Amino acid sequence: MALRKIVEVGDECLLKKCRPVTEFNRHLHLLLDDMAETLADANGAGLAAPQVGVLRRVCLVLDEDSEEYIELINPEIIAESGTQTGLEGCLSLPGKWGIVTRPNVVRVRAQDRNGDWFEAEGEGLTARAFCHEIEHLDGHLFSEHIDHFLSDEELEDYLNAEQAEAAGDEERE
Repeated sequence: MALRKIVEVGDECLLKKCRPVTEFNRHLHLLLDDMAETLADANGAGLAAPQVGVLRRVCLVLDEDSEEYIELINPEIIAESGTQTGLEGCLSLPGKWGIVTRPNVVRVRAQDRNGDWFEAEGEGLTARAFCHEIEHLDGHLFSEHIDHFLSDEELEDYLNAEQAEAAGDEERE
């Protein structure tokens, strides 16, 4: 396993549609293992293959409940419900944050590293990451969903408000 360089905005591979994976071999397994190590090192919620310069329909999403990575090959969203609006960033846009509305619950269908099909459902942050990473596979970035990047002051205000809301929720319990 090895850390891979995360490409940043300006690299044209982030704007290209990825090709489906057709061979489930050791090269794919190495890519998945390297992506997992890279994602863990970057402390992110997800990582798509184009973010490491590979134009294949492969991404990893951190399952918020199990804290394990879900490997998604050739993923597609098959169901979504509810809405959530919250802070979103991207490893390919370091230091940039925006407010994005996404579905609150998302069900995906994908293949695992051996080519077997499965379905997974995520809520909250996991649902957000499913949407975010699958969009990367089609050459899209979260910045397409925002009206502006948050300034440092706006980010601080947002995080303080979230903290205060969480503290209020704990007191009510």
